[in-house]
Amino acid sequence: MEIIQGILIIALSVWMVWDQQGLVVTTWFPIMVALFAGIIMGDMTTAMVIGGTFQLMALGVANIGGSSVPNWGLAALVGIYVAIRTTNNIEEAKAVALAVGVPVGMLGIQLDVLAKILNTYVTHAAQSAANKMNFKKMNRILWLGPVIFGLSTAVPTALCVIFGDRIVNLILNFVPEWFTDGLSIAGGMLPVVGIALLLQVMPVKKYLTMLLIGFVLAAYLNLPILGVSIIGFALAYYFFTTEMKKGTPGVATEVGTVDEGDDFDE
Repeated sequence: MEIIQGILIIALSVWMVWDQQGLVVTTWFPIMVALFAGIIMGDMTTAMVIGGTFQLMALGVANIGGSSVPNWGLAALVGIYVAIRTTNNIEEAKAVALAVGVPVGMLGIQLDVLAKILNTYVTHAAQSAANKMNFKKMNRILWLGPVIFGLSTAVPTALCVIFGDRIVNLILNFVPEWFTDGLSIAGGMLPVVGIALLLQVMPVKKYLTMLLIGFVLAAYLNLPILGVSIIGFALAYYFFTTEMKKGTPGVATEVGTVDEGDDFDE
């Protein structure tokens, strides 16, 4: 039974990242991951308590523009597995889950950056095959993308399933600082690239004023993102209603004006 649970936990970690990068059916949020992990481990109460704890840590955290953030979904998954395996007390289980899950979540940042870097080579190789009209080879190459992302979560999960939390701390202590610093720098550059790509497809020149207002509110006035969003919604609604009024012709314009000399008598 333990072997089956371990295999299912590893499979869930792979599905989690595939779902995050693609369909988003079950979502990768910790509380949702905890639901399925609780079903697999047979202890829904402990799983949901741990999932709720990591969900609070994940509130307001999003990988906008391709940025890499701590993988709290993976942290919750590994923490639930190790905690349920080592203790039956919920308070102790929560402490164990945090002790194991937080390093895994932080390690997830580096693995996510590494997966994205490797996938750039996959994309270029697929593009090269497409340029040569070799579409079968292109499709085979593109399958490497999901495999790389799947390994980025399956490997740390499998190590934790087999060796527990000791292997995670060992990896973090063994990896040289220059390597993790390099991945952190690459991760910091990804949001800039993502935002630049978004600006290319958005009508920035037309709405440059709105963009500058949002930037000033967020960067200089330190207005929370919710406040900036509300102001943005208000401006968008005002613009929409104004344009609708401009674009709606009067009844007289559609049916034509009636001259005073027109005679409607039969």
